[in-house]
Amino acid sequence: MEQALDRIARAIDRSSSVSVSTQLRGGIEFGIASGELPANARLPSVRAMASRCGLSPVTVSGVYAALQEAGHIEAHVGSGTFVRSSDPAKFGAAQQRLLDRRIADLIRLARECGIGLSELAMRITMTRSEAPTPMRLLLVGNFHDATEAYAEAVRPSLPEGDTLRAVTLSEISDSPPEDVDVVLAPRTLRSRAQALFPGVSVVDLTLIPNEATRVAMASIPTEARVVGYTYFPEFLAIMKAGIMRFAPHVSDLSMVVRGEEGVEAAIAEADVLIYATGAEYLLAGLSDDQVAFEYRHTPGKQSIRRDLLPAIEAIRAELKEKDSA
Repeated sequence: MEQALDRIARAIDRSSSVSVSTQLRGGIEFGIASGELPANARLPSVRAMASRCGLSPVTVSGVYAALQEAGHIEAHVGSGTFVRSSDPAKFGAAQQRLLDRRIADLIRLARECGIGLSELAMRITMTRSEAPTPMRLLLVGNFHDATEAYAEAVRPSLPEGDTLRAVTLSEISDSPPEDVDVVLAPRTLRSRAQALFPGVSVVDLTLIPNEATRVAMASIPTEARVVGYTYFPEFLAIMKAGIMRFAPHVSDLSMVVRGEEGVEAAIAEADVLIYATGAEYLLAGLSDDQVAFEYRHTPGKQSIRRDLLPAIEAIRAELKEKDSA
């Protein structure tokens, strides 16, 4: 975690057109989304983070307030500021309580039928599990191709019968679909997704640079002049932190944002261009000796097994209990 905090501090570029507060917020969001700042981890105090990053306490305080409002962190009076506990933990606790109640009901029914615990255990072992209630899942993102790729990575892990659609927020902003049981969203889009689906459980989708992106970054020559191009200002720090994590050998790294002054000149002088999803149009203007690749994310397999699936199963159990009530 300390390495992640150091990377966040080093990633802040005071010469960028993107405000330092936006960069700091993006860096912390990347750390949370990638798991480098895990759930329940205690963040430095406002003054400690300000000193670490060379920023004013007022700036850091504002960033912490914005992150707390977005649901990424939470402040405990007298204890400090912590990364918000992930929803899977909450759902997992609810599922455990439901399981305990069902077991107690089953034991009570068995006794009423004159069945002892040994015979009950044998019957449970011999009984086939009930097929899970199908769930309608919706995965939201910013760009269609990338969002569909996220869905393709998740679908093989879902139980048979579950469906998962991929949509962009712009496609559904005016008319969110109603036939949805669970919404999956990258953590940076959680607040927007929850606003569109106030009555639906939103589960965080942990994203990391995909294998092709990680391999490409590791293959960048040490002496290369590298430019990272992002579509959205708020993504600058997130992307820069990812490049620094997976290409720590690169010393000449510049980050630019679409529309800011000097973008074309910076790209023209780059040996390697790393562009965010949605900026493929830049490829047409590159010379033959320039290398370019997309900075593409993917859901982390470990997070799918450890966090996403348990959360979905907990929601499934909760919805089933409501239907049977």
